[in-house]
Amino acid sequence: MIRIVTKKRLALLEADRVAAFERARRAAEAAEAESGRHADELSTITGRAKRAEAEAEDNWRLLQDKRADLAEAREALEAARAETQVLGSKLGELREQASVKGRERALLLHYGEPHTIYGSYEEALADTDTHGVHAWSRGGERPAAEAEWRVEAFTRDVESGGFRRAWKPSPEQVRGAA
Repeated sequence: MIRIVTKKRLALLEADRVAAFERARRAAEAAEAESGRHADELSTITGRAKRAEAEAEDNWRLLQDKRADLAEAREALEAARAETQVLGSKLGELREQASVKGRERALLLHYGEPHTIYGSYEEALADTDTHGVHAWSRGGERPAAEAEWRVEAFTRDVESGGFRRAWKPSPEQVRGAA
């Protein structure tokens, strides 16, 4: 089949070609712009993923460090518990020793102020040489501040949970007091 092409037909084909070329150019520009946006988005997402991965690694290392710290703290806690048990048993022994009814302790006073506590009156007298004093007086009815060095005996009072003097003043009237 033979086709005859006229100038008019040629002009229409040329116009279609130019329009198609223009549409292709605009489509290519739009595709390039969209490709650029996708590349930027991909770059942003990749950066965020790398930062998240680095943060996850840092968090993992931190977690491992905290686990090690926790293990050390548990060991320290166990050691403290063991020490507390030992100290508790020692404290129990000391309380038992202190609560023995009738056992006297001695408190050394210097012009009425507490100076030293001894296990017994005899221990207080034995300690005389360390203070260079040989004139001890045993506690009596006169005020403690009147004596330079004085020893007061005391015992554990189970009823009150505290301590009391080992001797009690005489119930006699003092110089006519009622």
